[in-house]
Amino acid sequence: MRVVLQSLSREHLRELAQGVTPPGLAARTLPGALPPARVAARALARLDAGQAQPWCEVFAVATAADGAIVAGCGFKGEPVDGRAGIFYGVAPAQRRRGIAAAAVRLLVARAFAQGAQGVLADILPGNIASERTVQACGFVRVGKHVAEDGEVVVQWLAHETSPLFMHPVPGSTP
Repeated sequence: MRVVLQSLSREHLRELAQGVTPPGLAARTLPGALPPARVAARALARLDAGQAQPWCEVFAVATAADGAIVAGCGFKGEPVDGRAGIFYGVAPAQRRRGIAAAAVRLLVARAFAQGAQGVLADILPGNIASERTVQACGFVRVGKHVAEDGEVVVQWLAHETSPLFMHPVPGSTP
């Protein structure tokens, strides 16, 4: 499925951080598509702390055909040791349609265009669908670590030299 990333404004992030779907997006947003309140609050806190906006960006993922918001994704903050962290989530009714993989590819392309040397995805153990998504996007398993929220996660890494990122993704626009 062809998707586009639509940057969420600070106002959208403030509304999401309060648990409210932004009114301007509500009519075209599927339930569970937008990032949860804690993710919006994290992005706002990092922006307020002076982190570079592109690395704190949160996106609505919309279908190219009709603009319906079917997922959310973004960056977790400025790269550490050249590696940018990403997150993504898809509305339950839209899963298993290639939306996550399309969004991840677009995020990774942005990260490399912005100078990242690698892209990290943290996945909860046992989340087979997300593991398959990142594998399909050229990520390799790095190992387990404790995420900033205290959960043990499996970390996956994509390098710019992965064959999947050396050529444009058909039907996608970074």
